[in-house]
Order: sequence, then structure tokens, then C-alpha cells
Amino acid sequence: MVEYDVVIIGAGSVGVPTALATANDDLRTLVIDSLPSVAQADNKHAIGGIRATHTHKGKIWLCQRSIEIFSSWEEKYGDDIWWTQGGYTFLAYTKEHENLLKDTVNLQKSYSLNINYVDAEKIKELIPGINDDNLLGGTYSPEDGNASPLLSLHAFFRRSKALGASYHFNEKVIDILTQNNKVIGIKTTKDQYKTQSIINATGAHAKEIGKIIGIYTPVEPESHEAGITEPVKKIFTPMIVDIRPCSDPKFGDSKNYYFYQNKEGKIIFCLTPDPNILGTDRRETSSFLPQISKRMIQILPRLKNIKIRRTWRGLYPMTPDGNPIVGKVNEIEGYFNSVGMCGQGFMLGPGLGELISRVLTEKTNSKDKEILETLSYNRDFGIEEELK
Repeated sequence: MVEYDVVIIGAGSVGVPTALATANDDLRTLVIDSLPSVAQADNKHAIGGIRATHTHKGKIWLCQRSIEIFSSWEEKYGDDIWWTQGGYTFLAYTKEHENLLKDTVNLQKSYSLNINYVDAEKIKELIPGINDDNLLGGTYSPEDGNASPLLSLHAFFRRSKALGASYHFNEKVIDILTQNNKVIGIKTTKDQYKTQSIINATGAHAKEIGKIIGIYTPVEPESHEAGITEPVKKIFTPMIVDIRPCSDPKFGDSKNYYFYQNKEGKIIFCLTPDPNILGTDRRETSSFLPQISKRMIQILPRLKNIKIRRTWRGLYPMTPDGNPIVGKVNEIEGYFNSVGMCGQGFMLGPGLGELISRVLTEKTNSKDKEILETLSYNRDFGIEEELK
């Protein structure tokens, strides 16, 4: 039976950058995935936004490190992952949202984030042609950005393999082997492997892996849809986020929506349905495009003649408080969670992978311990993050 220092279940937005970090730290690493190749679950459904401007300090610190990794990747390794530092803009069209955004900016600045609340004139400069009826202003964080999820994950995959990580595809985990409440190995549909450390990085399927070992994992997948247009000349630079809810009796209600223009000039967009759509159904709907196109054209009328190339539907693995579950589980020594990314696995993944590797190599620092405490499996899930 082959032995590894760590076995990672899941070759997606979290599992692959974690393998990159563990292999870089000289840990014998195996990644197991039931799908045929890397990034074939919900990573390929991600739209690519990357921001550190959260209100949860653990996510802020993790994403700050992720941005460092994304932004320096091409210079270090030669792979163009379409990193663009276009920033993020959250818009305020009501006094309530203006006050909310100003409050979050004060908190974010306390963590040394480069973000400001700006007036409507600055917003019109950042987003030429924006509908300024009742526009009060918004936040602008210039160091946030975007990259291609598929290009990034394949770059991380190749680099992790060069460092010695092994990947087994088309192989499903069917048992986690323990002795005296300690992990001793893992069994799949094809083989068994010795290991003392297992990381659950299975996204929407985190609860299923937890059940194998008798650990309840409060992660529930929700369906979200996205789409992409034909390429057009550059219109705007930042990710645009409209946090207003919308009532649509014909096609269905929605919460926030967001969109940006990528390196090819294509506009990528996503919307949060209301109510949330629980489950693992990834089939596209006929209501999504009428819902979001009406909202996007209302806010930026110049989009109205751009052709839509395609739409798709992916899963957000949600937790009760909208924050990930990361770190060890006290009941089983050697079993670690890295799950419940709530649709932000792509932006959290690189920073999170390094954190997990420091846990395994016993090199955590004081900031790591703070992050792990706030994202602990045993935390109080009663307080939700603002603007999650």
C-alpha cells in the first residue's frame, strides 16, 4: 500500500492550490477526484472574481495572500492566467446601502485594505455610461481583480505536479480508514492508500465525505447561474456589484448581481436568486437571462446590443454563516476540513492552501491561529458576514 503525507479529496479551486502548497513544502501529496481531470466540478463554473475586500478578517487575510499569488504568477512561472487588476465597485443607489458601504469601508480600512467610498462622479468615471439616476456613490478597491479559473487551476496543477504532487482521477473515495480515532488511510473504488492526514476539499459534496467518517458537515449547495457575452471593445474596468434586491413577478426575484469585462473583452455576469435554490441541479433555466439582462441594461444601457454567447449553472457550497469551515476536526485526528467556500473558493484557494500546509507542517503563526479560530468547525455559526 502506497503511503502519502497527505491525501486531498477534490481537485478543484481549493484542492489544487492546496496540493501546490503541500508539495512545495515537501509533503508527499496525493489528490483524488472522481471526475476525469482537474477543475471539472464547479471551478469551471466560477466567473473569476478575486477580492480581499470582505468584512471577515480571516477571509481578508487569505485573499490578500491569494492576490499576491495571482498577480505574480505569470512573472514567476510564465503562465498567462489572465490576471487583471481591475478593482471592484459596490454601488449605492439608496441611503441604506450608502450607510452600509461606508460602514464596511471603515472596517476594511482597519485591516489596511486599499478601499474607499467614492462619490457618484468618481463612479461615472470608473464606469462610463452608468445610469446615474439616484446614484449616490459606491466603494472602489483598485487592488482587487480577476483571472481565468480554468487557466489558473491548470497552471497550479502543472506546477504542483512538477513539485511532486500525484493526482488520481476517475477514482471515488468510499471509505476513510481510522484507528483509535486517528486517520490511517483512505479507500477508493480503485485502491487503498496509507496516510495520517486527509483534507476534505470537495466543495458541494463536503457533507457526503463527512458522513463517511461520521462528521456532520453543515454545507448545503445552492445553484447560481452565470453567462458570458461576445467580445467587445473595453467599456469598463472594475467588477460591478449591485446589491439592490429586485422584484420580478414574471421571471422571478433576485438579490445582488455582478459583472465584469475580462481580458478578451467578454462580459461575464452572475446573479443571486431569491429565494435561494438549494440542491445540486446544474441545468440552466429559461428565467435567468431575462432576469439579469434587464437589470444589467438598466444600470449600463450601452450593453443592450451585445450578444450573449452562453449561460451555465454552478453550485455555491454554503454554510450557515456564509464563511468557510477550515482546519482540524477534534473528533478525528488527522482529518481536516477546507470546505464551505460559499462561491468564493477560487479567490480563497491559493491563500487557503498555504495555510493548510502550514497547519500540516506545524508552522502556523499568530495570524494563522486567528484565521483558524474564526473558521473553525466548532465555531458559533450564528453571525453572518455583511456583503458575503
